[in-house]
Amino acid sequence: MSKQKKFQNLLEILLTSTKLGLTSFGGPVAHLAYFKDEYIDRRKWLDDKTYADIIALCQFLPGPASSQVGISIGMMRGGLLGGLISWFGFTVPSIIVLIVFAMMYQTFSLEDAGFIHSLKIVAAAVVLHALIGLGKKLTPDKPRLAMALAAATIMLLYPSAWMQILMIIGAGLIGLKLFKDKAESKVQPFSINISKKLGITSLGILISLLILLPILNKVSDHPLLNIFDIFFRVGSLVFGGGHVVLPMIEREVVPNGLLSANDFLAGYGMAQAVPGPLFTFSSYLGTMMEGIMGAIVATIAIFLPSFLLIIAALPFLNELRKRATFQGVLMGVNASVVGILLAAFYDPVLNSSIFSTADFALGVILFGLLNIWKFPVWLIVILGVVGGYVIQFIVI
Repeated sequence: MSKQKKFQNLLEILLTSTKLGLTSFGGPVAHLAYFKDEYIDRRKWLDDKTYADIIALCQFLPGPASSQVGISIGMMRGGLLGGLISWFGFTVPSIIVLIVFAMMYQTFSLEDAGFIHSLKIVAAAVVLHALIGLGKKLTPDKPRLAMALAAATIMLLYPSAWMQILMIIGAGLIGLKLFKDKAESKVQPFSINISKKLGITSLGILISLLILLPILNKVSDHPLLNIFDIFFRVGSLVFGGGHVVLPMIEREVVPNGLLSANDFLAGYGMAQAVPGPLFTFSSYLGTMMEGIMGAIVATIAIFLPSFLLIIAALPFLNELRKRATFQGVLMGVNASVVGILLAAFYDPVLNSSIFSTADFALGVILFGLLNIWKFPVWLIVILGVVGGYVIQFIVI
């Protein structure tokens, strides 16, 4: 590939991922649907089967699944640099918003801003739309639909990160038994310019940092190193995506006096209202603790494990996905993912956005405009905010 072609590819990755970073409201469920619409349906960078396999792989890994999917697609399109650019474009818009919000919050009181609640209603409509689209693709038959419903029920009754891990593993084992005969004989391979040696090296770096950082932090007691240690550990060990990472971070920063509970909750609300990955909540927290430098350190630390894990996993995915047994496992995992995301739609998305009949009515209207009349997401966001303020005046 010529240098000019490589540059064009990287520029296309940057522009496309930045567009998604500016418009992808609704959390990881919606992000996966946005990626499918842009990367697969519109640009044809991957086929549906490869995309579903990447989603399943990223659900197996700790960290933000939607960001990892975006990084993976960027790496397939433009190598390691393509993955970095894909992450940069998708993530930086929300990083900037949350850093600015933290700086404003330290000067002005923004806890009661009405637009935050309106954006949560927008998120509920977008997530439901995305969930329906993913359900049609990943649960096309009764056995997989039953698995999804079972996963949703169990996650609603016993919500925890560990239960989610058990659900994914259990669904993979069931898929191995039920779906291996449905495996495709001809799987479209994808090219990835990452060697298995580099993948093993990347995993070694991750493990080494997990061991060394707590030791270095205890010896030096430097505030920025302390931030890096906290957020790298969270990014490496949390399963379940953005909503799961929040209580884990809270236990790290609030009891230790790094941030008050009120400051933490204010940032939590804003993080749900901005586009892009919820892991950029770390940018807000870093700013509140150590200013702009704290934001940079916290953001790098929480996303670095995702890069290391994706580099470690992708070189082996191409070989595994050709096997009927592994395809069966992935079918089961994909079905459970739909159920897990359905449970997440109820709690926390629905629980934190719909509090009244007026909220529900606005959500129904926005969902109809998005799902039936195919309004673009950016317009849905504007209409949602405007509608939220209108409701305040007409509802007594």
